[in-house]
Amino acid sequence: MSQPMTDSLLIELFTEELPPKALARLGEAFAQGLFDGLGARDLLEAGATVTPFATPRRLGALVSGVRRTAPDREQREKVLPLTVALDANGAPTAPLGKKLAALAKSVGVAEIDWQTLERASDGKADAFFYRYTARGATLADGLQAALDETLTKLPIPKVMSYQRPDGTTVHFVRPAHSLIALYGAEIVPVSALGLQASNLTQGHRFLSQGTIEIPHAAEYAGLLESRGRVVASYADRRERIRTALLKEAGADKVIMPDSLLDEVNSLVEWPVIYPCHFEEAFLAVPQECLILTMQTNQKYFALTDAEGHLRNRFLIVSNLATDTPQSIITGNERVVRPRLADAKFFFDQDRKKTLASRVPQLANVVYHNKIGNQLDRVQRLQQIAGHLADAMNATGAPVDKAAAMRGAELAKADLLTDMVGEFPELQGTMGTYYARHDDEAEDVALACSEHYRPRFAGDALPAGNVSTAVALADKLETLIGIWGIGLQPTGEKDPFALRRHALGILRMLIEKPLALPLNDVLGLTEQAFAGIAAVKPSREAITDFLFDRVRGYLKDKGYTTNEVEAVVSLRPQQLHDILARMEAVRTFAALPEAEALAAANKRITNILKKTDEAIGSVDVSLFQEAAEGALHEAIERVRPGVEAAFAGGDFTAALRDLAQLRDAVDRFFNDVMVMAEDAKLRANRLALLATLHGLANRVADISKLAA
Repeated sequence: MSQPMTDSLLIELFTEELPPKALARLGEAFAQGLFDGLGARDLLEAGATVTPFATPRRLGALVSGVRRTAPDREQREKVLPLTVALDANGAPTAPLGKKLAALAKSVGVAEIDWQTLERASDGKADAFFYRYTARGATLADGLQAALDETLTKLPIPKVMSYQRPDGTTVHFVRPAHSLIALYGAEIVPVSALGLQASNLTQGHRFLSQGTIEIPHAAEYAGLLESRGRVVASYADRRERIRTALLKEAGADKVIMPDSLLDEVNSLVEWPVIYPCHFEEAFLAVPQECLILTMQTNQKYFALTDAEGHLRNRFLIVSNLATDTPQSIITGNERVVRPRLADAKFFFDQDRKKTLASRVPQLANVVYHNKIGNQLDRVQRLQQIAGHLADAMNATGAPVDKAAAMRGAELAKADLLTDMVGEFPELQGTMGTYYARHDDEAEDVALACSEHYRPRFAGDALPAGNVSTAVALADKLETLIGIWGIGLQPTGEKDPFALRRHALGILRMLIEKPLALPLNDVLGLTEQAFAGIAAVKPSREAITDFLFDRVRGYLKDKGYTTNEVEAVVSLRPQQLHDILARMEAVRTFAALPEAEALAAANKRITNILKKTDEAIGSVDVSLFQEAAEGALHEAIERVRPGVEAAFAGGDFTAALRDLAQLRDAVDRFFNDVMVMAEDAKLRANRLALLATLHGLANRVADISKLAA
């Protein structure tokens, strides 16, 4: 019976329990590395696919469309330049002999006659070339090479050393016990980590008994599930857990962050969901504390009702299926109880002291040695928040200044509480609970948690204006202070998350929206650092940094690079209306006159950049060409409408009115020599163009729209 030319290939490395937080990456890297390695050796048919497998005790891959032998390839290899290969009489040199001997050995022939070599130019000089047919790699050789390469490149968080029974030392993420390399039904003779390939594996540590033989690569996943009680696919197992959690929750909602789902998935091979309970008395503790302790310490899934209130029921994902799970359930309930009791103890102890009484102790908490402790920082936050409240009130965004300053005063006090000491993730959240317990005003209490917003891309902004003032103060103080001591982001390094803080500032100014000039906001923040010699003002660099973030923000909104540059190149100080400007630019760009006006504006920009002459006012008595007067009249005709629309924030109307100037602009450039020899005439024409340029670029630099 003839052997098939292609078949499926199974590779499995069976190990001790792999690190759960690294399992997903290890599984993907193992499978992709093998697939790429086989492909590089031409052992894959077109359309070949790879299916990764990863469980707590194995890494694997099933590759379809694998060739038994790679096709032969015609090769052309440069030997030596003729000046080296031949002497002055045209006879072969010793270097040529050595080169041909080595080449013959590498390609598997007895010898190579130099007179059969091809003479051709290598682009610089004539040289000898050798043409031969390279035999395709066998699967055994290609797989061995791909396996070796893959194992050396795995993203292993920490390599451990262990000894094989024969005394050899092996370095890998965890001790490996067996290796499968199965091509269809044939074992491929490869080795790794001191293991020889076979078609044998092990199933679940407790639910399976004995060795499992895999007769064919394609049967692996099915046999491992039916006989071994192992769901080999990481993705399939994760989806089973998610679906089972939702089913067991019933009418309740499951709190299942992706990180927790991934970690639990990396701990089980045969997931089973069991419901558990804790005493209702614990529900008096803030639910964020209970949820976090269940997730962090026990890997449990909390449940809430439809309104988001925590239930005293939770779900566990077990690696054991049994008809009598009561011991598993009671064991987990017993384990979680002291964790919840600790949370209750911390909560009760913390409430014995007010947040305000903790503020002076912030002097003992280092913020940064160059800019003081956390108390120094809080005092700066109060100053900045107060100035921001004044500015917001002046622009129609009402803020209780006293509440904003009180919120800033208490914002960091919960850092000294037992609960935040145990769970740093709860900073801010606990501040709000404790402020409410202390009978602080609700907007002050909310500012304790909401001043951290937005914490990440897409996070909600602070809801109220008091929280917004404190949040702006917090992010501005960090940006100016940390940048000012020379710790600005470099490359991928951003230890103080200044990019995130900058984006948070911009989002609040744009989306709230707040009509606060950017320069003013930066200036009042710099005032809070007056007298701290270590902080060097970097206004221009920080402004550049912020506008770079604006560019990214607008591109994420779907605007093109040209549209973004049209607005951002003007560096508008008021960011609250930037989205309206962007929409106006997009509307203008769709007008039939836009392309010609953008090109003309670009031409005007270039002319004005090149002139060293002072630009004065337009003198109509100096007009010589009818086109000059026509353009001036057109500008004066549309100016009132453009300025009124701009002042009213109707940027679309302002740009639409400018479109009326197209014919006059085109006629001017057709009929008028701007750079006339007469100095007065030239200066007057430059003044006319400067007037047009200033009017046209009130909303955006439309020259940026020119291709």
